[in-house]
Amino acid sequence: MTRALTAPSPAAQDSCMPTVQSYFAAAALACLAAATACSRAAPPEAQLHRMGERVTVGSLVYNVFEDQWQAQLGQGADTRVPKDRFFLVRLSVVNGGSADLMVPALTLVDDAGQTYPEISNGDQVPEWTGYLRRVKPAETLQGNVVFDVPPKHYRLRASDETSQETRDIDIPLNFVPDTPAIPTQQ
Repeated sequence: MTRALTAPSPAAQDSCMPTVQSYFAAAALACLAAATACSRAAPPEAQLHRMGERVTVGSLVYNVFEDQWQAQLGQGADTRVPKDRFFLVRLSVVNGGSADLMVPALTLVDDAGQTYPEISNGDQVPEWTGYLRRVKPAETLQGNVVFDVPPKHYRLRASDETSQETRDIDIPLNFVPDTPAIPTQQ
């Protein structure tokens, strides 16, 4: 007994169509949901933090307290004179991890995107944090870091312990007079 192959009737084709369309719609929604779930939000490094905020980068938590422009460091024969101006940034860094961590060198970024590395020589810098900074778990490093930069607006770029992740901290431009006190005769 042989059967002849015949095309399904138009009524049978129409009854299958909604089922096929439902499968395609479900597959499209599943792909869309999977793509959306795996997509990242705006990168955290694009977020600009303010001075005084606790900024977590990896296991390190940074907090910038104040900044100060200096025309020179020290006095007398030990005076250090910058190429531009010394810019001291007072901050604290907490190790929120479970092992000793090195705090990476910091960088300033100006509004044009030009970067300026931290100075490794802290001679005459009050409460200098040092350049190679090891912090034990749950301990806090506090003090000044120093840059030699032209006076303008900057962001401090802080890195995690591996220097793979960064966050920027806005440092508003302000000039507090740093003129030395004039000695008075008595």
